[in-house]
Amino acid sequence: MSARTHRQEFFVRNLRRGSIFLAIGGLGFVVDAVVYNLLVFAGGHGPLFDAPLIAKTIAVVAGLVVTYLGNKLLTYRDRKAPISFTQVGRYAVVNVAAIALQLGCLAFSRYVLGFDSLLADNIAGTLIGQTLATGFRYVLYTLWVFPHSPGPDPITLVEEHVEHPDHHTAS
Repeated sequence: MSARTHRQEFFVRNLRRGSIFLAIGGLGFVVDAVVYNLLVFAGGHGPLFDAPLIAKTIAVVAGLVVTYLGNKLLTYRDRKAPISFTQVGRYAVVNVAAIALQLGCLAFSRYVLGFDSLLADNIAGTLIGQTLATGFRYVLYTLWVFPHSPGPDPITLVEEHVEHPDHHTAS
């Protein structure tokens, strides 16, 4: 296999898996945003309006439950490793670091820049923080949390189309 073909296969494999990962992440993003906004802004000043970092942590954890299940069952369904304490531990470590990225973005906006509006919190904590955390998670989930297991990969396999001489299409 040439280096170019290998790169193309790598790109296609990650495009396919990444698309599923992003769809699952999109659902987690919606859960995160809805929970955060209910906790901080429901009725104008939600129950955690003065504690946005706690609210964001709760929102992120709710989103993580959704994304773990989706990634285990869909994104990495070809990776047959059973759920184990090691896998859950790795997932937790990656997500603690990812949560720190999100909280760091929100804290910078709130406490350094002094922004505390609905729009500012959602841009800093949800949009920017989530984007950084998503890229971080994809790389570490793929390489460390859900390691590749031997055998064909039904999601990312690049199939080659081969015409057989005895195969004719009816017209």
